[in-house]
Amino acid sequence: MTSEIKADKWSPASGTSATIGDSGDTYTIPSGVTFTNNGTANGFGITAANFRPNANPLIINGNMAVAQRGTSFTGVSSGPNFTADRFQFYLANLGTYTLIQEALTSGNAYDAGFKTAWRIDTTTADASPSAADYAILRYKFEGQDLQSIKKGTSNAEKLTLAFWVKSNKATTGSIDLFDYDNSRIVGATYTVNTANTWEKKIINIAADTTGAFANDNGLSLGIEWFLDTGSTYSGGTTPTAWEAQTNANRNVSNFALGDNTANDWAITGVQLEVGEYTSSTIPPFQHESYGDNLIRCQRYYEKSFEQGTTPTAGTSAPDGRVFASWDGASARTQIDFNTTKRASPTVTIYRGANAGSGTATGTANFIMELGGGGSANWYNHTCTSNHADDSQVSLTGSTSNFVANGGYVADLNFTADSEL
Repeated sequence: MTSEIKADKWSPASGTSATIGDSGDTYTIPSGVTFTNNGTANGFGITAANFRPNANPLIINGNMAVAQRGTSFTGVSSGPNFTADRFQFYLANLGTYTLIQEALTSGNAYDAGFKTAWRIDTTTADASPSAADYAILRYKFEGQDLQSIKKGTSNAEKLTLAFWVKSNKATTGSIDLFDYDNSRIVGATYTVNTANTWEKKIINIAADTTGAFANDNGLSLGIEWFLDTGSTYSGGTTPTAWEAQTNANRNVSNFALGDNTANDWAITGVQLEVGEYTSSTIPPFQHESYGDNLIRCQRYYEKSFEQGTTPTAGTSAPDGRVFASWDGASARTQIDFNTTKRASPTVTIYRGANAGSGTATGTANFIMELGGGGSANWYNHTCTSNHADDSQVSLTGSTSNFVANGGYVADLNFTADSEL
């Protein structure tokens, strides 16, 4: 039997409590339902802090689930580099590392719902870096996504940064928020209290009434986890209030990840919240579906390779790209991106595995099958991208062996990079 109750008001309204259902009952709330919270909590035990229907977190891929470029990179000695999407490792003359999308199988972060992490292992140590050397993990924001912070106004908001961290080193590290629009920074420190144990860190960030973020798709803010640096970035005082950029204040408590090949550092569950919270009041991490997470990442980077496949030459495309020749000397096709890019991307073409009688080399060539009036042969054709914008790119292959008004199939892949 199905029952339905419709009411404009449930009583009692105050002073006493009303009971709905019995222990073990399940209630399904359809999508699109709106709750108005006029107090500290509503009748479903949902507080203003933890109920945010349809809200997108400021941090994209904070659970490190999406890693389009690859899940493991060894011998990393320069930067920038990505493993998990949106988290970029900057490195200059300070050791050699392995970057991994680490699968979690146990521990406090795993128990909190996180199954992947960004991990770095030191493989070649540098215990005495030169002054300007650095190893930094950085997350970057578009200015138009930060307007709720109200930075540069009298109503500027405080922020709270939260993340899970684990390292073999029980020591103190430095983070800062860098305002690229106004060359201002604010910083903090965190401490790994117990080695090789996932720990959650909550860091409060002061409001800044000076320097508004640009309301556009350009780079406005970066979060920086300083893993190791030379003296240029240390020796000062951690800026707990926003100030003009001073490099000496950015890495006061140097984590010194590069000083020993036994060192490692991992992070997951990164969230940035508008407002000041404690460990008991911070809203829960918003776990998105993998599909929603991927689409948000693809605003900055997209590939035609299947997810789980590292972009490289010699990998067959999941489907052929159909080109058309209009003059017998070149052929063109258009690729529509899965989602609108932040800005016109840099497009890189990768040849597929079907080399046939002509062997393509490098990432600038692809193999095209002659069709439309000619015999079925494979030829090398240099492919260039033309007229790329935030929604599509035109690809042109120019060389001989084309037939006017012919049709062609190419085995190729592409990547489109629009990172900040």
